[in-house]
Amino acid sequence: MLEGLRVLVDPALAGSVLAAALCGVLLGTLSGLTPGLHVNTLAVLLAALASEVPGDPVLVGVVVLAAGVTHSFLDIVPALALGVPDAAMAVTALPGHRLVLAGRGREALRLSALGSATAVALAFVLGVPVTMGMRYVSPWLDAHLPLVLAGVACALVASERTPLARVGAALGVTLSGLLGVLVLDATLAAPLGDGDVLLPLFAGLFGVPVLLAALHGAGVPEQGDAIVESTPRNVGVSALAGSLAGAAVAYVSGVSSAIAATAALGVLPRRENPDRAYVVATSGVNTSNTIFALYAFVSLGAPHTGVLVALDRSGAPLDLPVFLLAVALAAAIAVCLVVTVGDTYLRVVGDMDHRRVVAAVLVLVASLTYVLSGAFGVAVLAAASLLGHLPVWFGARRTCLMGVLLVPLAL
Repeated sequence: MLEGLRVLVDPALAGSVLAAALCGVLLGTLSGLTPGLHVNTLAVLLAALASEVPGDPVLVGVVVLAAGVTHSFLDIVPALALGVPDAAMAVTALPGHRLVLAGRGREALRLSALGSATAVALAFVLGVPVTMGMRYVSPWLDAHLPLVLAGVACALVASERTPLARVGAALGVTLSGLLGVLVLDATLAAPLGDGDVLLPLFAGLFGVPVLLAALHGAGVPEQGDAIVESTPRNVGVSALAGSLAGAAVAYVSGVSSAIAATAALGVLPRRENPDRAYVVATSGVNTSNTIFALYAFVSLGAPHTGVLVALDRSGAPLDLPVFLLAVALAAAIAVCLVVTVGDTYLRVVGDMDHRRVVAAVLVLVASLTYVLSGAFGVAVLAAASLLGHLPVWFGARRTCLMGVLLVPLAL
């Protein structure tokens, strides 16, 4: 805490923190705009290099956190611009893709920026009281975690709209859970790093199937104006739901951002376009998650996200004021980057041959998987990619595949 006070009176330290935060913003921007590269992978690599970086160890923590927050803002950009399916498949597409197909991609970027920015403000305000409350709730959750996770899995299945979709969701939870049991504890021999099995798992389950479907689409259509059609009230309610769901991700092991966002949909405004509300809520989950997880780590000693695990491994001292300052700075810059870089990204990808772009992204994902996960990771990517088609066949939501984490943790 004393380090945080020193930042206010020591210009040299303040300059170092600012430089470290800007470095984190740059790294988070690169990772956020790179398809298939998860911020957890970047964070783990940064933590591994922490001992080689000269200077104050707290600056390593600043870089990791600033990168994580920036990535949570910008990963919406390639998600919108790449993997856009054929219009006939819009009903089974991701919500952001449906907005892009309707020519509302620029609006979706701004909705995402609003959701993330509002979530940052709410997380700063709610961080302390929520953490104080979780001091009492966490022991119960830890003691009953298998029951909680089983309830989440049942809710994913029950939330589907048709009997066929519920069957598909049940199969998705079961089969992805079996895949998780088989590979999550595997030891990987990777050319770079210690081997990250989550990269091929999530890229295969959620990324590759969407990209393969996009090969048959027409690419990014011409986008309309950037006017946000959602009301401020609906944006605020969706962002609040996302922020609270982000708290669940931060404090409860095994609950992912996708699962938390799905739960948040239950309290979103009914008159609001569900795709717009989902974009706001999901962005809020991803960003507030990092801040709530920081509070949880400092207070409870529990690193529940990849970024916080990397922070723990880096050995950086836990200085909450400095870290919150870095988070606020990164968020302020990232809001501007989502809009400026995002519009350009959509326009450039829209002008290119989309099949070549998608093919290049598929090659990039496979290459990253080999470099960071090895040959076994490539095999996991192939198996996960096959399983990733299952929800579409049954008309179910892809979130059922989060059984890959729920089932192993429940067992």
